[in-house]
Amino acid sequence: MRTQVCIIGGGPSGLLLAQLLHHSGIEAVVLERRSRDHVLSRIRAGVLEQGFLRLLEQAKVATRMDTLGYPHDGTVLAFENLQVRVDFRKHTDTPVMVYGQTEVTRDLYDARGATGGLTLHGVEDVEIGNAALDGDAGCTVSFTHDGQRKQIACDYIAGCDGFRGVSRQAIPADKRQEFERVYPFGWLGILSETAPVHHELIYANSERGFALCSMRNDRLSRYYVQAPLTDRPEDWSDTDFWDELRRRIPASFAETIEMGPSIEKSIAPLRSFVCEPMQYGRLFLAGDAAHIVPPTGAKGLNTAASDVHYLHQALRARYLEQYAQALGRYSEQALARVWKTQRFSWWMTKLLHRFPDTDPYELRIQRAEIEHLAQTEAAQATLAINYVGLPY
Repeated sequence: MRTQVCIIGGGPSGLLLAQLLHHSGIEAVVLERRSRDHVLSRIRAGVLEQGFLRLLEQAKVATRMDTLGYPHDGTVLAFENLQVRVDFRKHTDTPVMVYGQTEVTRDLYDARGATGGLTLHGVEDVEIGNAALDGDAGCTVSFTHDGQRKQIACDYIAGCDGFRGVSRQAIPADKRQEFERVYPFGWLGILSETAPVHHELIYANSERGFALCSMRNDRLSRYYVQAPLTDRPEDWSDTDFWDELRRRIPASFAETIEMGPSIEKSIAPLRSFVCEPMQYGRLFLAGDAAHIVPPTGAKGLNTAASDVHYLHQALRARYLEQYAQALGRYSEQALARVWKTQRFSWWMTKLLHRFPDTDPYELRIQRAEIEHLAQTEAAQATLAINYVGLPY
């Protein structure tokens, strides 16, 4: 089998790249370890930046989101019962879009199917032809599919296969540097068929820990509380969760929240991670294969989209303008934005969570930071600019 770009990973970043390449006249094959149903069963975040929205429009997959998505003009941050609303439109003239990652992925799959692009599911034992990555003769990807060993010859490989995928490991250890911070807590999240407690997201820091009130639509809510990594979802009854959530959010919201049975419950650990560089020869990393952020600032999927933007533009320059040097700048361009989103996510996480070693001094600093936001337009503008998405 022969193609121009082999994309390892059939999640949203891999599928988005495939669609953008298709509309640029560049061939791509997508390899995915899991089934389509499994990929679509993953419950993930759903706050999309304007840059991501423009990429979806460019990839011609934005029609369903246009009717089912929820534009958000701001967000609420709280320390105990002290609240501040940050107005995105006021400070940036730009909203964010609340539209679940599952729905984004479904739209991308449908668009991929409509174009006739090849996506192989159930792919196992992927091996990247490392010896060819630095050469001029292209490269190969070998894998097992339908019980048979197969191989794709390609010009370039896009590693969109996540933190535990094979792509990053194909870069020799002495050629990459990894930066990591593992947080001493996770997020316990539930999905419930209830009306959202508020029309915008609420980030809350309380003496009992962090909480987030989010939504998927007007009858589907997503709520989170900070929880120890030793906890399991089955340790928490629905009643326990709702009681704890109400203790952590401002009283005005706790009094009006609609409760109901959970239809999904899970605990996600929090990690910050960056791999440098994001390319090695003809292999290019994108999304979680190269970096991870805590979900506090809603940057994970959005930063993956910015990677896809830079990689798509470089591949367009290579194939449409015969300017191969553009590919050599991919890692530098992508990482410049990655570290800015890392900074914002770290700041939001540090501001809103109770760490095991948080002392009274740090609690006063957290409260002072929320008060500073409430009283300072410039501070609100800085948060808004980062939240709605830095330019590519």
